[in-house]
Amino acid sequence: MSAPVVVERQSLTDRLLACGLVAGPLFVVVFLLEGVFKGAGYDVLRHPVSSLALGAGGWVQVVNFLVAGVLTMAFSVGVWRSGYRVGAVLIGVWGLGLLGAGLFTTDPVSGFPLGTPATSDYTASGALHDGFSLPAFLALFVAQLVLSRGNGRRWLAYSLLSATAFLVCFFLASAGFNQTAGLVAVGGLFQRLAVVIGWGFTVALAVRLRRT
Repeated sequence: MSAPVVVERQSLTDRLLACGLVAGPLFVVVFLLEGVFKGAGYDVLRHPVSSLALGAGGWVQVVNFLVAGVLTMAFSVGVWRSGYRVGAVLIGVWGLGLLGAGLFTTDPVSGFPLGTPATSDYTASGALHDGFSLPAFLALFVAQLVLSRGNGRRWLAYSLLSATAFLVCFFLASAGFNQTAGLVAVGGLFQRLAVVIGWGFTVALAVRLRRT
């Protein structure tokens, strides 16, 4: 393979990996701003990020999911081209989950939108939303374990700590959304912590892979 071709392939890989630098921070900034301005009974400590897609202005979070999903899918291709095939597939599942979460809105939970019960029966859209989202969270957790190896002790320690914190926050958030006493009022907080931790790992991974 000629030098110009090698350089072009590396340039493409770098651009794909750069999508991993953008996806997480953009997603987090958008949902944080949405939470501030949502109003109408929305509580960032209590309600999930997905509930931002309900009610007035919900299209912003829908677009946020879709853009983050497309960027993450591109990032997964960059990870694949970097030689981490299993990790790339897992990150691709995370990206697909984001796309599905954008295409199918969640059902009301924890009293949002106003006037809805704490829990409700699944609609088709809500079932599909969770059907995409839950495997995506699991895939991101496993990706942190799979991609923890072969890059030194500091990376190993960071990846394992990140995966552990991510999983704990995810389960606490899920318990809150399932109306577990003592966690209902902070379900949204724990979900946001899980999301920030997970996106933080993808950004750190993108930085590491672009340097190698």
